[in-house]
Amino acid sequence: MNAPAVYLDAATAAPLHPVARQALLAAFDDGWADPSKLYSRSRRARQLLDAARAAVAETLGVRADEVIFTANGTTAVHAGVLGALTARRRSGGVLVHSAIEHSAVLHAADRHVAAGGSAVSVPVDRLGRLDLTRWESAVRAPGVALAVLISASHEVGTAQPVAEAARICAAAGVPLLVDAAQSVGRTPVAPGWSLLTASARKWGGPPGVGILVVRKGTRWESPYPADDAAAGHSPGALNLPAVVAAAAALRAGAADIDAEAARQYALVERIRTTVAATVPDVEVVGDPVRRLPHLVTFSCLYVDGEALLHALDRRGFAVSSGSSCTSSTLRPSHVLEAMGVLSHGNVRVSLHRETTAAEVDRFLAELPGVVAGLRAEAGVLDL
Repeated sequence: MNAPAVYLDAATAAPLHPVARQALLAAFDDGWADPSKLYSRSRRARQLLDAARAAVAETLGVRADEVIFTANGTTAVHAGVLGALTARRRSGGVLVHSAIEHSAVLHAADRHVAAGGSAVSVPVDRLGRLDLTRWESAVRAPGVALAVLISASHEVGTAQPVAEAARICAAAGVPLLVDAAQSVGRTPVAPGWSLLTASARKWGGPPGVGILVVRKGTRWESPYPADDAAAGHSPGALNLPAVVAAAAALRAGAADIDAEAARQYALVERIRTTVAATVPDVEVVGDPVRRLPHLVTFSCLYVDGEALLHALDRRGFAVSSGSSCTSSTLRPSHVLEAMGVLSHGNVRVSLHRETTAAEVDRFLAELPGVVAGLRAEAGVLDL
C-alpha cells in the first residue's frame, strides 16, 4: 500500500522523544565512563547520572535517593516485589495483588510461592476495576508482607483506585507497590504508595531503562546476589546514556502532560464510539471514563485475533493484542478473563504524542472492512 504506516502500539513502546534522542547522542560522547571511579572523565559521568536521577525524582515528586535505575521495567517490578518480600519476611509471607497485574508481577508471585510463600489474587469487576471490599479483606488478613496494584490496566486502560487502596494498606501497616508503567509520563499517579515501578520506553525514553522508587521508611533489600559496584541496588553497570535520555524524555513530557493527555483522551473516545457504531458484534472493554488517556481495547466476535492483527498490519496499522504480555502462556488474556469479557479478535490501540487525528480517522475508516473481510473468509457474515 502507498499510505504511510501508522504506529498504534505505544503501550508497548512509544517512539523516542526528540529530546531523548538529543540527550542520548550527547551522553554517548560524554557519559560512557564508569561513574563510580574518581578520575575526571568518571566524575563527569557521575554528574550526568546524578542529574538524571534528580530530574526523575523531581518529576515524580520523590527524593533523588529514593530512585533506583534498573535494566528495564520488568526488572524493576521483579526487584521491587521480591526485594520488599525479602525485607519483610519476618512480617509474613503473603503477597496480595489484583487479578489483572502485568505478567511481570505474576511471575514474581510464582517465584515467591515456589519459595514457600503464598499469594492472594483480588478480583475486578467487568470494567476491570478493583474490588476494594475484597482488597481490604485480603490486605487486613494476618501475615501480609506486601500488596501490589497496577496504576491502570496495561490491557484495557481502566484506572485503578490507587489512593483508596493505599489508604487501606496504610491502615493495615502493609506497604503498597504500584506498577505505574502505563501511567508515568502520561497521568499523575495517586499518592500513598511505598514502592513504584515504571519503564522508560513507555513514555518516549529508550528501551533498557526501568525505574524503581522505594520511599524512605520502606523496608527493601535487593533480591540479587551482592554486587559491590551497584551499592546494593540494581546489579551490573547502568546504560548511562539511556538513563540520561530517559530522564530527559520524562522531564520534557511533563511540560505538556495535561494538554497531551486531553488530546489523546478525545481521540480514544472517538475510537471507542466509532468502533462500537461501525463494527457489528464488537465489545469495547474497560472503563469508558476512569481510564488512561491513550489506550483502548476492543474484541471482535467471529474473528481470529492473530489474523486481525496481520490484516491490519498489511493495511499499514501497527496494533497489538491486549494479551500480548502473556502470549507465551498460550492462554487467553488473564486480564480479559478476570473481567469476564469477550477475548476473541482482541485489539489494543494505544496512541503517542505523534499520533494524529487523521491517522485515527484512517484506522476507523478501514477497520470495518478488514473485520468484514476476515469474517467472510471464515464463512461468517456481519449482521
